Amino acid sequence: MSEDLIPVGQPLLEVVTVREGMFGSQGSGDTSGFGGLVSIVPVPAASARPFGAQFDVVVDEIIASLPDFGTSAEKAIEKIVIAFDEMTIHVHASELVAFARTLRDEPGLRYELCLGVNGVHYPHQTGRELHAVYQFRSITHVRTLRVEVTVADEHPHLPSLFAVYPTADWHERETFDFFGIVFDGHPHLTRIQMPDDWQGHPQRKDYPLGGIPVEYKGATVPAPDQRRSYN
Repeated sequence: MSEDLIPVGQPLLEVVTVREGMFGSQGSGDTSGFGGLVSIVPVPAASARPFGAQFDVVVDEIIASLPDFGTSAEKAIEKIVIAFDEMTIHVHASELVAFARTLRDEPGLRYELCLGVNGVHYPHQTGRELHAVYQFRSITHVRTLRVEVTVADEHPHLPSLFAVYPTADWHERETFDFFGIVFDGHPHLTRIQMPDDWQGHPQRKDYPLGGIPVEYKGATVPAPDQRRSYN
């Protein structure tokens, strides 16, 4: 799509994958109608300056302050995305703790709160399948900032932010529980909702839907990824 045809304020998009069907079922003769769905899975591409509003002020402050906390913009920042009047800074995993300390301690930033971390799974993004998304809030400056970090399925490790933001404690445990991201340095990284002996991580897209078959008047309804045509 030409940039001239993109509405003002809408981000450029990168297509991650094209998903066909629903429930992960293929070749089963599914007659529910979901099997014919085709969905494009996009993510916003990097934005260019000027970012507008207060975003340029925040980014300039971050870039100027990072060396004081042991890193630099070149080492820490992968890309910056402005979408729907919100800013997301994509940060390299190795620099996450230094970046978080910069957000918390720099007077011009003062993001006092980490509101939590959530996981996202893009199984087709080879080498960066798992995303951890953090929300930060500055009470001093009345600002919100999103930070996103990626890791690979084969080595799903991120440094814990517990020592910088203790409120990340249970959120990191939940993200570990549901997505399998390991937060190195967390004081007690155990499951928080699933049983301790549960196998797998239920919110990953490659997790089998399975489930317990439901009986109804003697009939058994199979899990969605095991359904067949009704003939």
